[in-house]
Amino acid sequence: MSSNRLKVVLTRRLPDAVETRMRELFDAELNLKDRPFDRAALAAAVKRADVLVPTITDEIDADLIAEAGEQLKMIANFGAGVDHIDVDAAVGRGLIVTNTPGVLTEDTADLAMSLILAVSRRLVEGANIVQAGEFQGWTPTWMCGRKLWGKRLGIIGMGRIGQALARRARAFGMQVHYHNRKAVSERIEEELGATYWDELDPMLSRMDLISLNCPATKDTHHLLDARRLALLQPHAILINTARGELIDEPALAEAVGRRGIAGVGLDVFENEPAIHPGLLGHPNVVLLPHLGSATLEARQDMGDRVIANIMTFQNGHRPPDRVIPAMF
Repeated sequence: MSSNRLKVVLTRRLPDAVETRMRELFDAELNLKDRPFDRAALAAAVKRADVLVPTITDEIDADLIAEAGEQLKMIANFGAGVDHIDVDAAVGRGLIVTNTPGVLTEDTADLAMSLILAVSRRLVEGANIVQAGEFQGWTPTWMCGRKLWGKRLGIIGMGRIGQALARRARAFGMQVHYHNRKAVSERIEEELGATYWDELDPMLSRMDLISLNCPATKDTHHLLDARRLALLQPHAILINTARGELIDEPALAEAVGRRGIAGVGLDVFENEPAIHPGLLGHPNVVLLPHLGSATLEARQDMGDRVIANIMTFQNGHRPPDRVIPAMF
């Protein structure tokens, strides 16, 4: 193995084509057993890697970064979200942090729209009835859900994914509203027919559906707490395909239990993979195992972006997807 090849450590199993290309370009150490690295394994990895390629399951905090060897120069995250990485500590140590934005936008928006449909039209509940052999035939008043046409959708976070969801919602005849740190451009607002709310609380109390599409930061932790969940109308539906930490999960379980909300669709959880038991067993709650970017195309594209970022760094240039603290 040539001594000038970067030592790249992958913490999880990636698509075969991505791993093969990594082996061709770098001194790549693969995780063929796909077992998540524990703390000791991560600490050992940052002591030997030139480049660490972590995923959302890896907690790269300040203490771990402080243990890194002098040879570590880059953390090339496989994924768009970097809330599991202490970016301030990494940059303070002189490390370059990159992510893979954009390539999972359409897939995650597809999933958010799927959850909206599934909860509104009781699709999972109905499918389970059929699978259990309990379908007794059509009747006019049975298994009625809610139509989407004309309903108001409030999107929290109007970035790439939020805008992609808004386009889908418009195709279903929904009225798009949104809350963001600042309003998007007038051109985008006109394209989406979107109404901007500079304060979150008034929007929450007026929407038929709410979708969380913002990043997890210190400011958005438990963005929907008990107080804000109580603002939702009893017929409202809540969708989260962003990060579980955005919702106070015990408070949500309490709201579901007292029927303070009509339906919930979650692809992410606060203490993933653990799920609050109060969310289980409800027919109006659809829970998915973090499928947002789970398409063959998206995972391949994510891997390609990781490789492009490492190659750009190796060639002495600024990686295209460099992450800096000022972004958050």
